Amino acid sequence: MEHQCQCGHTHNEAELGVQYNLYQKIDLQNVECLNEAEEGSGIKVFKPWEERLSGSAYVESDVDDELLFNIPFTGNVKLKGIIIIGGPDNTHPDSVKLFKNRPGMTFDETTTEVDQEIQLVRDQYGVHEYPIKVVKFSSVQHLTLHFSGTAGSEKTRIDYIGLKGEWSPAPRQGVVIATYELRPQASDHPQDNDHFTREIQ
Repeated sequence: MEHQCQCGHTHNEAELGVQYNLYQKIDLQNVECLNEAEEGSGIKVFKPWEERLSGSAYVESDVDDELLFNIPFTGNVKLKGIIIIGGPDNTHPDSVKLFKNRPGMTFDETTTEVDQEIQLVRDQYGVHEYPIKVVKFSSVQHLTLHFSGTAGSEKTRIDYIGLKGEWSPAPRQGVVIATYELRPQASDHPQDNDHFTREIQ
């Protein structure tokens, strides 16, 4: 099935569905969503492509129109695209800022240098792809997304965040080299050797 979104391009859903599978490579247990109205609701927006239009799982902001996601991956990601489905009416966010490899970010830090900022359009089918600066996002272990602004609502709602890219395992930590004795050497155990000598005497 194909859709023509507000960008004027026609998108093949089946093709996008195959590409937007990075949710499987997110360390969901350690995802952090700041300013979510319901605790634990932030991780619900990372879901299979086929479930993106389900309005039952979403996150809504609490005290204002901002949401901040700290998203760790289980390896290295070359990020190539993002799709956002916002909430109905005026709860759709206006923009999202992307930060690479800055775990534990807070709202106070979102005024620092941004790696990429995207102005969002309303996309009810979840087929509008926002291209990512691949050179900048070629080795991502942690992604931070800062959503802000609405068309007048005090709350921001997000139903789906889709991520496209290439995943590879994280580099293994340095190998610890250990030496094991096959046969104890007397010179390595002087105390035991003295004890053995006294017993003979």
